[in-house]
Amino acid sequence: QVQLVESGGGLVQAGGSLRLSCVASGSIFSINDMGWYRQAAGKQRELVARITRGGSTNYADSVKGRFTISRDNAKNTVYLQMYSLKPEDTAVYYCSANLQEGWLSARKDYWGKGTLVTVSS
Repeated sequence: QVQLVESGGGLVQAGGSLRLSCVASGSIFSINDMGWYRQAAGKQRELVARITRGGSTNYADSVKGRFTISRDNAKNTVYLQMYSLKPEDTAVYYCSANLQEGWLSARKDYWGKGTLVTVSS
């Protein structure tokens, strides 16, 4: 079974920084896009940033210039470095990966259980 496990969340003051990590493990043949999403209380889940296997990235307008997504393909890991955090960044952050479990398998999206980021004012 495939598992995505996030880490690195926590409580930080406004203006501070955090680094989130997400490791994919289990029966994995290849990982395509990986990404970070977030869901604040009472709101819908939204894209924060995505990165292709080749390293192309895209970001939500609200985090451009403050967050950086990166990945280590050898470690099946994606990172989200967050700087200049604001109270409105408070949310549960979820990792996602589009991957194949076997060379004949279809690509599927997998999700982690999330890690809470709280930014105090």
